[in-house]
Amino acid sequence: MTNPDIVIIGSGIGGATIASGLAGSGASILILERGEPLPATPHARSTRSIFVDGHYRPKEMWREAGGAAFNPGNYYYVGGNSKFFGAVLIRYRKEDFSELEHFGGVSPAWPFSYDEFEPWYSKAEQLFRVRGTLGEDPTEPFHSLPYAFKPVPDEPPIARARAELKSLGLHPASLPLGVDIEAWLKDGKTGWDAFPNTGQGKIDAQTGPLTAALADPNIRLETSAHVDWLETSTDGKTITAIHYTQNGARKTLSPKLVILSAGAINSAAILLRSPSGTGKGLANSSDQVGRNFMNHNSSAMLAIDPRRRNDSVYQKTLMLNDYYLSDGKGGKPLGNVQLLGKIDGNMLKANVKTVPKFALDFMARHAVDWYLMCEDLPDPESRIMVDGKEIVMQWRRSNMRSLEGLTKVMRENLRACGYPIVLSRPFDKRTPSHQCGTVKMGNDPATAPLDPFCRAFDHRNLFVVDGGFLPTSAAVNPALSIAAQALRVAEHIRRSEL
Repeated sequence: MTNPDIVIIGSGIGGATIASGLAGSGASILILERGEPLPATPHARSTRSIFVDGHYRPKEMWREAGGAAFNPGNYYYVGGNSKFFGAVLIRYRKEDFSELEHFGGVSPAWPFSYDEFEPWYSKAEQLFRVRGTLGEDPTEPFHSLPYAFKPVPDEPPIARARAELKSLGLHPASLPLGVDIEAWLKDGKTGWDAFPNTGQGKIDAQTGPLTAALADPNIRLETSAHVDWLETSTDGKTITAIHYTQNGARKTLSPKLVILSAGAINSAAILLRSPSGTGKGLANSSDQVGRNFMNHNSSAMLAIDPRRRNDSVYQKTLMLNDYYLSDGKGGKPLGNVQLLGKIDGNMLKANVKTVPKFALDFMARHAVDWYLMCEDLPDPESRIMVDGKEIVMQWRRSNMRSLEGLTKVMRENLRACGYPIVLSRPFDKRTPSHQCGTVKMGNDPATAPLDPFCRAFDHRNLFVVDGGFLPTSAAVNPALSIAAQALRVAEHIRRSEL
């Protein structure tokens, strides 16, 4: 095989979007993806297959530091985890780019401002065909361009929930979504949150930027290509080879540029597994690779009224940010509230196996289902490590007081809206709730592996563009921020490298 100019490792949000940003540059680009395309089968719309049987979950096991093995909720398909995402494409708030004090500590500033980043948010929203509206959410930052498409409409029970929250003086707002609702429902009457996208209903990494990138004849995709490690020059300053396994065969490539976009955990693992003169892996003179792992503190909350049935099909159209910048009483931030996709008894059964299915079905039919999300603060001791080929996770949760506060205030609000039963349950490590922070960007090579354009300080031809670069998790879904930075980095590469 002729060595391409650029190899991108991973076809998720970061990898696919940077590929689209490099399309038309004239560079030869190869995307290596360890998975295969998702097949369209009946499993794709079966809640039992997805949530009870774990049909799509990976076969691999990770391990807790000093603890037991567990099956992670990461997915290995063309398009990465975005094939299963809730399609929420929301911006970090402007305040998230500055130092922000929380109950659990301080969230550090980004190496650049929201105003500098804003044009790339607008470009990413256009690329992912985001549906939304401005003017509903008081925390919404400045947009230089409006959303190109109207928001996905509320179903009647959700329109009622929106009105109920407004009656309390709150500001429910439409979720910005990358969903073609007509195409999604044509393929099956279900929600899309955690359902695999085997058609064109969700604008995910594959159906959006990857499809656009592959229209360039200089860009190719190879699947079943598992990257094992990276090799450097004798002086350690450049990446000279990518070693990977494809269908049992060991292969090597030597491109001019390497863009690592395997996801926050797997990108860190590849760097840590790669040999180096220090024994600490690559891009790691700061000793920060794998550290500062963040995975939003989040809970599911069911607001149940046995007298009223919720017959919504998809439900996930609403968010509430009244407690995003403060606790509502002048105190520190709590977080974001948004709807989950409509649950059913099978989804509940996966988490509460001892409760009879008929009881769970009744609960699901009479519940409005919410997702509470709070910022997980960066901590060097919250980290991803490797033990041979095994990934070891040491997740040190932080800022849990915010989740407790958000749970308390939302329980009070939902009861005031007329729901007599409000239940909540935190998500655990098996749920990939927006993993980020393991290869963070910054201005100082002593404290960050990457510069503000995601280039490794230690290796001039290596970029890392996925959730790992995020210096903070904020309290919103990170996909749009990853995509926006990928477009920004692509433009930087076009100007300075090609």
